[in-house]
Amino acid sequence: MRQGIEVQRLRKVFRTRQLAKQSTWWKSLGRYLKPEYEELVALHEISFAVKPGERIAFIGPNGAGKSTTIKVLAGILHPTSGEVRVSGLTPWLERRKLGYRIGTVFGQRSQLWYHLPAGDTFRLLARVYDLDHKAFRDRLDELVKLFDIKGLLNQPVRQLSLGQRMRCEIVASLLHRPEILFLDEPTIGLDVTAKAVIRDLIHSQSEREGTTVFLTSHDTGDMERVCRRVIVINHGQLLVDRPLATLRSQFINKKILTFMTAEEQLDLNLPGLTRIKTEPHCSVWQVDTRVLPVDQVVSQVLQKAKLRDLTVEDPPMEDLVQEIYLTPASHFAEAAK
Repeated sequence: MRQGIEVQRLRKVFRTRQLAKQSTWWKSLGRYLKPEYEELVALHEISFAVKPGERIAFIGPNGAGKSTTIKVLAGILHPTSGEVRVSGLTPWLERRKLGYRIGTVFGQRSQLWYHLPAGDTFRLLARVYDLDHKAFRDRLDELVKLFDIKGLLNQPVRQLSLGQRMRCEIVASLLHRPEILFLDEPTIGLDVTAKAVIRDLIHSQSEREGTTVFLTSHDTGDMERVCRRVIVINHGQLLVDRPLATLRSQFINKKILTFMTAEEQLDLNLPGLTRIKTEPHCSVWQVDTRVLPVDQVVSQVLQKAKLRDLTVEDPPMEDLVQEIYLTPASHFAEAAK
């Protein structure tokens, strides 16, 4: 039976040695013999749970604590305090067992041998994971077809494009049928087409095999296409943990209105309304729905111009995420009461 992730009051503190300031030699010697340390709290007792088969976007700005969290979940780091269970195991105590149940993909670090063909790496990993030869061949054939990498198996990894390499990276992480897949910036540096391919492959793989996906990314497209739930962390504190649809409805208080009119220009002057773009017969506006209802804007447009077309959209996901980052943690604590 597959199990997910359980995190209770996870805290991680890093101790760093203070550098000696310019002073007399005996003071410097004393600082060397008896060093002073300062503590950096990377994670402030965060708690969350991920059910088997869920796809979670774990997001936050640089330095928020995302990588530290993943390293604890993967058994690379020991926490200062707290309880963590990943696939039923304590990561830092049962790291060897955990390695057979999780897969990892790091956008900036490769698990493929740079000078070897990807196919050789897959065969080496099959030995690492103690895979039966026939089971390995069947699994590899399945993934090669799904990820369309048949023509890449005999090419040295150094000759692959970034998009091709990332497809091979994901195949390598899925060979042993992991219960949980950790993805750290899997589409970083890719072009738009390659990003779309990677996102669709991750999504379909999770749907097909029930793989739990734990994704960190600065690309909101990854979050929207792959995940259904979002956990936002900042300064080591968990700010938001909600379904993506709920997050949108609760935090979006602006709408983007595009008007196509018979008149070449459209002039509006209402509180809470900001012009974004103007072209002949087309204007784009942002309305703050806390101040001004959308129907009131449309009503004024109908009074001033002959309307040919109207589009009402939510602002880009990047704007929503940025707003969450800038919101004080106390606001979320009060909202949760």
